[in-house]
Amino acid sequence: MAQHHVPAAYAPHDPDKKHAMSPHRTSSVEAAAHTETSEQTTINAKSASDKEHSMTLMQGIRLYPKAIAWSLLISTCIAMEGFDLALVNNLYGFPQWNQKFGTLQPDGSFSVSAAWQSGLSNGANVGEIIGLILNGFVSEMFGYKWTVVGCLTLIMGFTAIFFTANSLAQLLVAEILCGIPWGVFQTLTISYASEVCPVALRGYLTTYVNFCWGLGQLIAIGVIKAMLNRNDHWAYRIPYALQWMWPVPLAVGIAFAPESPWWLVRKGRIPEAKKALLRLTSLNRETGFDADETVSMMVHTTRLEEKLTSGASYLDCFKGVDLRRTEIVCMVWAMQNLSGNSFSNYSTYFLQQAGLDPSTSYSFAMGQYAINMVGVFGAWGLMSAGLGRRTLFLYGLCGLCLMLFIMGFLGLVPATHRDQSALATGSIMIVWAAVYQLTVGTVAYSLVAELSTRRLQIKTVVLGRGLYVIVGIVCSVLTPYMINPTAWNWGNYTGFFWAASCALCIVYSYFRLPEPRGRTFAELDVLFEQKVPARKFAKASVDVFAGERGGRSSGAEYGTIGVGKDGEVE
Repeated sequence: MAQHHVPAAYAPHDPDKKHAMSPHRTSSVEAAAHTETSEQTTINAKSASDKEHSMTLMQGIRLYPKAIAWSLLISTCIAMEGFDLALVNNLYGFPQWNQKFGTLQPDGSFSVSAAWQSGLSNGANVGEIIGLILNGFVSEMFGYKWTVVGCLTLIMGFTAIFFTANSLAQLLVAEILCGIPWGVFQTLTISYASEVCPVALRGYLTTYVNFCWGLGQLIAIGVIKAMLNRNDHWAYRIPYALQWMWPVPLAVGIAFAPESPWWLVRKGRIPEAKKALLRLTSLNRETGFDADETVSMMVHTTRLEEKLTSGASYLDCFKGVDLRRTEIVCMVWAMQNLSGNSFSNYSTYFLQQAGLDPSTSYSFAMGQYAINMVGVFGAWGLMSAGLGRRTLFLYGLCGLCLMLFIMGFLGLVPATHRDQSALATGSIMIVWAAVYQLTVGTVAYSLVAELSTRRLQIKTVVLGRGLYVIVGIVCSVLTPYMINPTAWNWGNYTGFFWAASCALCIVYSYFRLPEPRGRTFAELDVLFEQKVPARKFAKASVDVFAGERGGRSSGAEYGTIGVGKDGEVE
């Protein structure tokens, strides 16, 4: 097989050239690892890379049980966030809550205006955007672990505002302030999961974050359902108070967690990175694991990225090859909403239109959240069966698009069968949610964690999640107008709108979404640097050490890509 070399323009640092790396980019990793020759680093890195490629799922579980445990603990912060957000968005229907914070209506009932409801819900989104932006700086400065602990401490204080609030303005302040640490959790949990585990476990631990969303929401709906029969102010005070059950134990546990060894390597703290890695692994030697080799692989990848990436700021996410990676990560997040997710959230509305009482509708909602959680395990099963992230995402979108068209055509059912149509629509929405969680909803978390470079991962994921929040705000504003009989009154025809949107997502994913399954971070760096088409990622053969053999200290190229006789990437 022929080898296609990286252009000379991308050759690594030459100290004799005037355009060499600027002083601030002089690798802190190289300074910290000065006792180890570059040649030995490359040999060790290749050995560790080969072992990761040959590692099976069960070998990874036996070698990294502590990494799995720490990752699951930190990901539980998302369960807390899912619980909090579900409470905030579902208390609007509580008579006791409305009597406290609403205004008297002509019919004698109390209600909070739609403007205030929208303001409260979007207040959390505003806080999340602020938190996402801050996370790009704070986590790289103080590390993942202490950033999470600090945010949990803030949650403890901000929850008191919820519990003691006596006005809508105070609730809005609480929403915005709590949104800041919530935004941090949304990205930091994924980044930590992707950096403490090997390739064999990466897809599972990153997608577990989605399970935590469902878990928190399910608990919240259960709490709300239990409070339905209370007639005093504790009907909403108790749910607010239960937000305190999460941050204290989480903060105590996470304070003892090891820091991400990748973050330590980027800071040049190589001995500490090795200690952290040893705390993440067991004494199992079935795979021939060697901590020094694995750290060398991290050092090698970090050096490679320092040569490929001019810096580590938000602006650098939009430069050179990183622009493509940022675009894909942003679109993967956005497509979660653009595929019709906001429409599927109205399953309880259509079920109530079919004659179900509110209590039963809440039970259906609990069932839907349970399906969301089970869907994550289903996605794990599909990944274990050999299906790639791109395959699951793309074919998942196709299934979602088909069901959206079906829901749209149900709008053509005569008015005499409206109840049956509404029941069918609500039921299909639950099936839609199950397919969504099996594919798009779950796999997205793995894709965004894997497709960004290590140096810019936090900032890239932050930008993507920020777009997700913005698109979510737009969708949450548009969808009620589409469905509401007093507004646009599209009803089931809303399905056609989201089916068209989903179809565009399919086209984008086919041409732009690559397959990261089974790739080390260094291999992904080379594939992107070589501008390999998204459809060719899965079959391309990559050798990131090709230019670093034969005693050369840093190598002549960043890697090679295998090509076939017809010039196509293999």
